[in-house]
Amino acid sequence: MLLLEDGSVAYGDCAAVQYSGAGGRDPLFIAEEFIPVLEQEILPRLKDREITGFRQLAEEFDRLRRTDGDQYHTAIRYGITQALLDAAAKASRHSMAEVIAREYNCNLENKRVPLFTQTGDERYTNADKTIIKRADVLPHGLINNVAEKLGNRGEKLLEYVSWLKERAHRLGGEDYRPVLHIDVYGTIGQAFDEDLYRMADYLAGIEQAASPLQIRIEGPTDRGSKPAQIEALAELCGILKKRAVNVEIVADEWCNTLEDIREFVDAGAGHMVQIKTPDLGGINNTIEAVLTPKGAG
Repeated sequence: MLLLEDGSVAYGDCAAVQYSGAGGRDPLFIAEEFIPVLEQEILPRLKDREITGFRQLAEEFDRLRRTDGDQYHTAIRYGITQALLDAAAKASRHSMAEVIAREYNCNLENKRVPLFTQTGDERYTNADKTIIKRADVLPHGLINNVAEKLGNRGEKLLEYVSWLKERAHRLGGEDYRPVLHIDVYGTIGQAFDEDLYRMADYLAGIEQAASPLQIRIEGPTDRGSKPAQIEALAELCGILKKRAVNVEIVADEWCNTLEDIREFVDAGAGHMVQIKTPDLGGINNTIEAVLTPKGAG
């Protein structure tokens, strides 16, 4: 919380993602451990600073280094920059969206942002709920186990995709065409011995089961490192393109920071990148991350 001289208070939320420490992410963030860091190392740098805008201050605090040369935890950088954006908005008497649009040369658009709903393990009951509410994108599905959720030959996911299509038609109506987006946590790779051609065969079946709905598969494989992940997803996307399989591949694991996102986009490693805002640290990086794939088409 930043107290401004006019008495208003700007807020930031030092949050981290659920899978902290996995897939190349920062370790678990414990608030009690980091409050002294905020009070002793960050507070003196914030005190009496003039808020004339967001971008310059955000980049300054996002790039701060500790005495050992390491960057601050992503959750700290996330919270500080949120508070700075809120402060810039309050100081200029504009909305946060207007501040961002002005400083990053973007246009404000008067249209609804598509929402992606997540069912968790209640992937049938909660899918019905999201379909009834006509969600734009669903269900995530939490397919994180081969035997129990994907099926050893992928048969359980195929059945689930077919069920989703039928439910969308029955409960949503003929004009309801949600995008199916399913996170499989690398299980397709596990089920098919990491063979990209067998994986592509399976994804062709997934496309057929989902048709006429568009389907995205997040994290089809997890190769254990960023270079290996980029190479595998880029090759898989190339195979799908050659075969005219219109399943969209979503990059998530090992694609965490702004630099990671740029590398995945440059390599064509996926049709979409999952931008998890806390993983990027300062939200100035989130803004740049959104602009990166848009610039690359």
